[in-house]
Amino acid sequence: MRIVNATCAAFLSLACIALGQKEAPLPKDLPPYGPEKPLAAPEVQASKLDNGLTVWLISEPGFPQIALDLAARGGFAADPADRPGISRLLANTIAQGTATRSAKQVAQEMQAAGGELRVLPHTDFMEISTTILSAKAESGIAVFSDVAQRASFAGSEVELAKRNAADELKQQESQPSFLARRATAQVLFGDHPYHVIAPTLASIDATTPADLRSAFAQRFRPDQALLIAVGDFQTSKMLDMIRASFSAWKAPSAAPPAPVAAPPPEAKHAIFIVPRPGSIQTTLQLAAFGPLRGDPDYAAAQVVNAFYGGQFGSRLTLNIREDKGYTYSPYSYLQPYSAAGTIITLADVRNEVTAPTLNETIYELNLLFTTSPTDRELTTAKRYLVGSEAINLQARSAVASELAEDWIDGLPSDEIGIYGKKVADTTSAEVDAAARKYFPAVRTAIVAVGEEKVIVDALAPFGIPMQTLK
Repeated sequence: MRIVNATCAAFLSLACIALGQKEAPLPKDLPPYGPEKPLAAPEVQASKLDNGLTVWLISEPGFPQIALDLAARGGFAADPADRPGISRLLANTIAQGTATRSAKQVAQEMQAAGGELRVLPHTDFMEISTTILSAKAESGIAVFSDVAQRASFAGSEVELAKRNAADELKQQESQPSFLARRATAQVLFGDHPYHVIAPTLASIDATTPADLRSAFAQRFRPDQALLIAVGDFQTSKMLDMIRASFSAWKAPSAAPPAPVAAPPPEAKHAIFIVPRPGSIQTTLQLAAFGPLRGDPDYAAAQVVNAFYGGQFGSRLTLNIREDKGYTYSPYSYLQPYSAAGTIITLADVRNEVTAPTLNETIYELNLLFTTSPTDRELTTAKRYLVGSEAINLQARSAVASELAEDWIDGLPSDEIGIYGKKVADTTSAEVDAAARKYFPAVRTAIVAVGEEKVIVDALAPFGIPMQTLK
């Protein structure tokens, strides 16, 4: 989703820090801003094969590479109740052999085409992607399509993936950031399918090759999938190659994953403690429900988030990092899903400043309700969002992945251009309305990971109900 990646954020932070600092002087001879150039949407040639597969092609002659991306509906939210997180195992085994190719052959043939397969599980969908040489398009697409249609899930590969997944989960559970994310999903979504962000050891142990084949057949079907190609190709020839490789793909008679219903719209305003004995810091996450990507006020909420905590010169950063030194990298972001949106604020702080950090974060959230942004804050936030989007989408693979998310969320193929224009056109009144609707601190669930006694003693004076998560 539209979360600015760390590299891009760091780069843009250096460019914007002078504007974000309240007292930072600017050189007197700086020229005024030039006219803002909106990000143009790629020219998408859309079609649909007879089997129902949607195809979006973006021809960009020049650099001789092609990014391929296949999005199939059904991610973590589609996992069976007794196999939470099976999407992770599915992603880790899809490329490990097909009915006609071993795992080694898949890897070797993709490398010969100039790329390697990447499979990612998301909340609402599964994604297979690669970047191949234009001269090797036919052979690369043949392997790509074979994996998407005929993954075999050999027993030996599944057992290896299960061992790796168990080791990965144990490593993740040693990280406070993962514990906070998992707890946040639990307190926001309860039993709703969106509470699943990773497998459990029990689900890993119980999963069989047959389970993975069943999940694969349910999700990877042409009538529930989008194939995107971006790169140096002739559109008609590319479509012919796709038809040759994908036209035999048939949808099974079984029903596809059901659409996810919207969860309850409000989070319980309480402090949820995740004990981490011996921790010398507290990981804080404040979470609330936010807009969907298709909502009219989504762009305005992104602008609010940018000057609140989403960029380096934000109010939150200037307060608890630059002024008070409570934390190194506080941050906030919007995380939209197909059926829900969330707003997350996070900070890792020393134990002794747990209470002051929460106090200042609540102050900054509530300040959004009572004060409008300055002209400088509004201008900087808009340019940050539009500029970061432009930088993120320099790579063809990033364009393909963004288009896949747009399709999953029911947005049009030209959403990339629409989003930037909406951000640039956002008014101060729209920003104020979004701030008051989504950002008040009373709407947040507060997750605190760390030494339980430290957290209880520090946060009890706030008078907010507390609950320990086991």
